[in-house]
Amino acid sequence: MKLSVIIPAYNEAERLPSTLEEAYSWLTEKLPDDFEIIVVDDGSSDETVKQTREMITTHPFLKILVQPQNRGKGAAVKRGMLEAAGDIRLFMDADHSTHIREAEKVLTAVNEGADVVIASRQHPESDISVHQSWLREHMGQSFNYIIRSIVGLKMEDTQCGFKAFTAKAAKDIFSRQKLEGFSFDVELLFLASKLGYQIAEIPVEWINEPNSRVRMIADPVLMFADVVRIRQLHRGL
Repeated sequence: MKLSVIIPAYNEAERLPSTLEEAYSWLTEKLPDDFEIIVVDDGSSDETVKQTREMITTHPFLKILVQPQNRGKGAAVKRGMLEAAGDIRLFMDADHSTHIREAEKVLTAVNEGADVVIASRQHPESDISVHQSWLREHMGQSFNYIIRSIVGLKMEDTQCGFKAFTAKAAKDIFSRQKLEGFSFDVELLFLASKLGYQIAEIPVEWINEPNSRVRMIADPVLMFADVVRIRQLHRGL
């Protein structure tokens, strides 16, 4: 069973190389010759593309897709998911706040019948070794509750950047995805639920990355506006 790992990247020259080395090493040990890592560069202006292309020369299962301009994390993940070749397609963040080894739990959940597997920092068995600030963490929890209420989702954590899909579910869900910003996670889970896919939440070890790309006030406001539109965007489901 081939695993595709999609990593969206925007100006990640400082953090991405170490993430790729760690992920590649773990995957080579656990799934030799049965994986691919796809970096989707989202219009970076630093050396993200250059560094990744240099690594490709010595890492044969590493690939890069380059967006001509910055469109958003959702757009980058969508492209990677639809162009991946894996039977299971996982996306994770470039900062490696959720380690690639959590993929073992993903594979177990899929073998037990899940079509979509999402990491949940709110799972009672999760280990959050480095927390966000009190304000950011509680704002996130409150926002998550509001979002779940609006869209009708039962998951406790919609925004953890570690989610996996079977190939069939990925093609079905991502081909319908319309949102390109940070709110795309909510849309994906809404679509998965409406389309009848089995969703499993797994506990994770998670470490907060202090240099988060999420702007504390502006991005939640934009996400809220997007999420309000999700039902309208998919009225036919």
